[in-house]
Amino acid sequence: MENLMSQFTLLADEALRDKHFDPSRIDSDLMKLFELEAYKAWAALELEHEQEVDSAESEMEAAEDELESAMEAAMEEFRRFEEEMEGMAKAELEGLERTAEKARRMGKVMEKAASAASKRYVEAAMNSATATMRSAWKGVSKQKVHPA
Repeated sequence: MENLMSQFTLLADEALRDKHFDPSRIDSDLMKLFELEAYKAWAALELEHEQEVDSAESEMEAAEDELESAMEAAMEEFRRFEEEMEGMAKAELEGLERTAEKARRMGKVMEKAASAASKRYVEAAMNSATATMRSAWKGVSKQKVHPA
């Protein structure tokens, strides 16, 4: 912009000194300088814009990398948690299976004990009934009357 102002000043001085000065020269020279200055400003803005775009893209990539890293860490933590939970569930299932097997065995032992006790009770009842019957037959065979 300074170059444009200095050129305008030079052309204005020349117009004041030279009587044969062509005023269209101010217009053409200044317009060329203005176009050149506008192009430089546009190029500078374009360069700044490109730099900002590059900077934003690199920051975006860094943010994406950080997000991806955080997601990978979260997934790894989830996998570890899932494995830990599966291990705990498996251990609990195995414990329940052992308890169920112990209860089944205890039930079988109790069934056998109850069956044996029942057989003994039936045998004792049969023996008692047999003894009572023998005693009754002995009493009938001796013709004794019961005092009751």
